[in-house]
Amino acid sequence: MDTTHIPEIREGEETLDFAPAQDASVTFIGRIRSPWGPGNCPRNIAGAREDGRGATIELAPGYVRGLGGLAVGQGLLVLYWMNHARRDLIVQAPGHVSAPRGTFALRSPNRPNPITLSAVTITAIDAAAGRVEIDAIDCFDGTPVVDLKPWLPGIDIPAGAAIP
Repeated sequence: MDTTHIPEIREGEETLDFAPAQDASVTFIGRIRSPWGPGNCPRNIAGAREDGRGATIELAPGYVRGLGGLAVGQGLLVLYWMNHARRDLIVQAPGHVSAPRGTFALRSPNRPNPITLSAVTITAIDAAAGRVEIDAIDCFDGTPVVDLKPWLPGIDIPAGAAIP
């Protein structure tokens, strides 16, 4: 893991007292090309949308055929691996809340498995080149992509879910 960009522990934060298991095999299907890097990346997808710059998902050659059936204007769930994130924080103290919270109550990339999810809109597809342009993303250029899934309103909105 690249530790260059790992932030310090904040007051109230706690780390795991063991090393997170690293026994799963994950295949990265491509990379995200974004305008972001350390020091200028938005904190979330809403901030990325406000900026107005889109991004591109570049699939590895073997996965290009998987784009069949996707369309411009469609919602897409992008799962990506935040390879610069901490993996040992179990309680975090983000600046936007008044008290520390458990990692699983936050959308922070810092988690045992730094998989992040964003719902985006497809703005262009070049299936031959394995490129999907999207409206926005909140990660560094070169971030690995774990998976793509179509966003479906009847499935991806929990029935009766309370909004915090």
